[in-house]
Amino acid sequence: MIAIIKYNAGNITSVKNAVERLGYDCRVTDEIREIRSAEKVIFPGVGEAGSAMTHLKNRRLDEIIQSLVQPTLGICLGLQLMCRHSQEGDTKCLGIFDAEVKKFPATDIVPHMGWNNLNLEGSPLFYSFGKEDTVYFVHSYYAEICPETIARCDYILPFSAAMQKDNFYATQFHPEKSGDVGERILRNFLEL
Repeated sequence: MIAIIKYNAGNITSVKNAVERLGYDCRVTDEIREIRSAEKVIFPGVGEAGSAMTHLKNRRLDEIIQSLVQPTLGICLGLQLMCRHSQEGDTKCLGIFDAEVKKFPATDIVPHMGWNNLNLEGSPLFYSFGKEDTVYFVHSYYAEICPETIARCDYILPFSAAMQKDNFYATQFHPEKSGDVGERILRNFLEL
């Protein structure tokens, strides 16, 4: 069973639908026992860092996520919350990735919304990913480039489009909204 962490942040239904389309049994849950026993865990999110971290802490989900040993995938806000700190609300995050989350410089092209290609560092997450393939982003905050960066995107400035450390993977883009390319990335994660 694939656990999709329920923590009061959006896009859970689209992630659940994408996983089920790939033929996997999944459950949206905030039950600690179910999360710990899942074969894989997905930590999606759309929302604001401070309130999301408060919700995680109130349910002890912050401790559970940090202690997971199975493959775990953060998506969008999930990636940002897996970092050390976010400028959004001056929020202390989970600290899985040693990166700061910063706000894009104020311009008329923020938020970053749309399709972009990636510069890959190499990861099983991107098996069969081509240079012409694009993924869908929507965000106003970004994780800086760090040793855990496995894919970069250039939008106003270079940032971490995907990260990996041990069993933890994360994407700033939305694979569940990235068509066939995103489906391949999700499948690669689910087949780890």
